[in-house]
Amino acid sequence: MGEAAKGDYVMDAKRDRLVITASALGTVFEWYDFYIYGVLAPIIGRTFFPTDNPTVELLYTLAGFAIGFAFRPLGAALFGYLGDRLGRKYTFLATIVLMGGATAGVGLTPSAASIGVAAPVILILLRVAQGLALGGEYGGAAIYVAEHAPPGRRGFYTSFIQAGVIGGFILSLIVVVGTQWVIGKAVWDDWGWRLPFLFSLGLLAISLWMRLKLRESPIFTAMKAAGEQSRNPLREAFTWPGNKRRMLVAMIGIAAGFTTIAYTVMFQALYFLQNGLHVAPGMAQLLVGGSAMGGMATFIFFGWLSDRIGRKKPIVIGYALVLLLTLPLYQFMGTTANPELTAAAKSAPVVVSGPDCRFDPFAKVQPTACGKLLDHFSKRGIPYEKRAGEMPAVSIGGTPVADLSPAGLDGALRVQGYPFDLVTPDWPRALALFAALLLLWTLSGATYGPVAALLSEYFPARIRYSSLSIPYHVGTGYFGGFLPLVSQYIVARTGDPYAGLWYTLVVVALALVTCLVGLPETRDRPLDA
Repeated sequence: MGEAAKGDYVMDAKRDRLVITASALGTVFEWYDFYIYGVLAPIIGRTFFPTDNPTVELLYTLAGFAIGFAFRPLGAALFGYLGDRLGRKYTFLATIVLMGGATAGVGLTPSAASIGVAAPVILILLRVAQGLALGGEYGGAAIYVAEHAPPGRRGFYTSFIQAGVIGGFILSLIVVVGTQWVIGKAVWDDWGWRLPFLFSLGLLAISLWMRLKLRESPIFTAMKAAGEQSRNPLREAFTWPGNKRRMLVAMIGIAAGFTTIAYTVMFQALYFLQNGLHVAPGMAQLLVGGSAMGGMATFIFFGWLSDRIGRKKPIVIGYALVLLLTLPLYQFMGTTANPELTAAAKSAPVVVSGPDCRFDPFAKVQPTACGKLLDHFSKRGIPYEKRAGEMPAVSIGGTPVADLSPAGLDGALRVQGYPFDLVTPDWPRALALFAALLLLWTLSGATYGPVAALLSEYFPARIRYSSLSIPYHVGTGYFGGFLPLVSQYIVARTGDPYAGLWYTLVVVALALVTCLVGLPETRDRPLDA
C-alpha cells in the first residue's frame, strides 16, 4: 500500500486548489450553521425559552448549544466508521447535507408562543442533528486535505481547514449584522432573525456542487485497492496497540485545550462585551468578528510554521502564553470598553448580605429574599459580593440602601455612578479592544493552526478517521462546547464578570501538562503507515 499511495503524491496545482477550496469552504459553511445558534443566543432564548429573565433565557439557550456539542462524539463514531470503511469523500458529503437541513429547520420552527413546549423540543432535536453532522465533518475534511498534501506542506495545506472553522464564525456575524442592516430592527426582532438560518440552504447548494467534483483520497484509494481497510475501525481504534493512549492525549492535550481558547475569544468575549460591559451588540459583534477575520491569517501562518519547526512547539508555547495573558487582557478590555462601569464597581462595590443567599441562575423565581436581590443585579450585569447577614440588605459603596425594591436599587446604583445605557466605545478605545482581541486570536492560531496536520500524522491510516474524530469531538464537545454555559453560569453565580475565565485557565493548564508529558512530534511521519 505504501508505494501505491506515495505514487499519487504528484504536484498538481489545479487539483490542490480544488481540494483546499472545496474542503475549507465546506468547513466554513458547516461551522456557520453551528455557530449561528450561538451568535443569536439571546433572541433564540426569548423565542424558544421565554421567561421574564434574560439571564435565564440565555442559560437555557446555551444549554441547547452545549447539547449540540454533546452529540458530536456520537457523530464522530458513526461517520468515523463510515469514513474508514467507505471513504473520506462521501462521508463528509453526507455530513454537510445533514447539517444544512437541520440549520434551515431551526429557521422554520415556530416559536414557543405559537406551539408551546413543542418548540424547544424541536429546537433541541435539530441541535442534536447538527452535533451529529459536525462530529463527522471536521475529521473528514482534515484527513482528506492532509492525505492529498505533499510531505513538507501538510501544516500549510490543512491550516485552511483550521481557518475555515473561524471563517464559519465570521460568516455568521457578517450575515447577522448584514441582515439586520438590510431589513431593519423591527422586522429583525419579529421574524427576520430566521433568515440567517434559511441562508444555510444556499450555502449547502454551493458546498455540494464543489465537493461532488472531488475524487477520493489517494491514500484511501490505495488502501482499498490493497484490501487493507479496517473491517471494524471503531473497535480497532480502541484495540490498536498504543492507540487508546494517543486518543487520550489528543482529547485532553489538543482538542480540549485549543477549543477552550478559541471559544474564550469567540463566544466568551462576545458575551463579556455585551452582558458584562453593556457594549452595544452591533459594536461587540463588529469587534469580535473583525478581530477574528484578522486572526484567521495567524491560523495559516502557524500551520505553515509547523512545517518548519514542528507541530508541538507552537501549541505548547501558545498554551503557556494563554495562561499568562488571558486574565490581564480581559481586565484591559473591561477598563477600556466601559470605564464608567469599571470605575463604579471599583469605587462603589455592591455588597449583598442575608441569612440565605442561595441563587440559582436557572430559576424563574428565586426562593429567598436575598436570592431575589442577587437576581436583580445579575439581570443588570452589575458585579456584586455576597456576605452572611441576619437579614437581607444591600450596600453600595459602603452606603446602605433603604429601598430594596427594583426601582430603589436602580436609583441607588445611579447615585453611585453605575451606567445603565448601552455603550459604544469611541474609535481609539475600539481600536484598543480590537488589538486585545487580535492578540487573543493570535494565541488561538498558535494552538489551532497545526492541529489538523498533527492529528492526521498521529494516527494509523486504516483507522485514522475514527481515531482522529472521536477524541477530537469529545475534547471539543465536552470541554469547549460547555464553556459558554459553564462560564456564564459561574459569572451569574458569583457576580464577577471575570470569574468564568477560570474554566479556561484550568483546562488550558491541564492541556499544557498533557502535551509536555505525552505528545510526541509528528511532523516527519508518513501518512500511509
